[in-house]
Amino acid sequence: MSSKPRVVIARRLPPRVEAQLAERFEPLFNPEDKVLTTEELVARAQAHQADGLLVTLGDRLSAESINALPASVKVIATYSVGFNHIDLDAARARNIVVGYCPEATCTATADLAFMLLLAACRRLSAFERDLRQGRWGAWTAWKDLGTDPEGKVLGIVGMGRIGRAVGDRARAFGMTIHYYQRHRLSPELEAGATYHPTLESLFRVSQVLTLHTPSTPETRHMINRESIAWLPDGAILVNAARGDLVVDDDLIAALSSGKLFAAGLDVYDGEPHFDKRYLDLPNVTMLPHIGTSTTETRDRMGADTIANLAAVFAGEEPPWRVA
Repeated sequence: MSSKPRVVIARRLPPRVEAQLAERFEPLFNPEDKVLTTEELVARAQAHQADGLLVTLGDRLSAESINALPASVKVIATYSVGFNHIDLDAARARNIVVGYCPEATCTATADLAFMLLLAACRRLSAFERDLRQGRWGAWTAWKDLGTDPEGKVLGIVGMGRIGRAVGDRARAFGMTIHYYQRHRLSPELEAGATYHPTLESLFRVSQVLTLHTPSTPETRHMINRESIAWLPDGAILVNAARGDLVVDDDLIAALSSGKLFAAGLDVYDGEPHFDKRYLDLPNVTMLPHIGTSTTETRDRMGADTIANLAAVFAGEEPPWRVA
């Protein structure tokens, strides 16, 4: 019998990551890449007296499921920067360490958020849709024009790693950076950005607004009828953070009325299900939550997840601990 720690692996991972897992641990893989129910995950952990679980953003671990895990489980490592799919209080009560991988996802997510920003500015979705449907359209000097990011105020909600990386990209395009979060950054991290102590203050000057904050009771549905009204007419919204930051009814109404010029979305409330009305809006660029979907990023996420697991099994503090 192997003396290596046993780890239930919820989904298929990149080949390099799976090879590294096999070197360090006794991985209980999911070769069919089947989406396991919570009950199936718990049952695998029980059947093999697992020492740890490696889960993904789609694997929900409620208090009930965490309490059903065998006493052998020491760590839950999530292959994601998000962790709201895990009941942290229940994990703490069981002395189960929860690790995540916030640094590995920064570059790819910031790139994608800025790509959505540019796509929204230039009406990419509408033009691509026309071309795919065989419509080239007659040239005009005034109709269906996009807008330049240069010279505009970019409001960033959440100036963590990803928010600051988006700000770096925006500066290269001549945008002015403003931001909101609970605590003001140091001058070095602020890098000349303008701090706002309230969301309303930020929203009122943001010609483009991008969201980079986790989902919490305070941030859930922060984009709603009232807050959208604070934005300048013709503003643009980008969300590559969490879908439940947005009230779909209110965003769709603002995009349909022209209050907002456009939106770029990579995340949705209730995903993988999403409000199908977005599909009919020509001023929305939509992606299916692919913020971290690059080979390099997924390999880095694997390395950081393995580092979290290995540290806990060695009795050490993991490099990226949530709880």
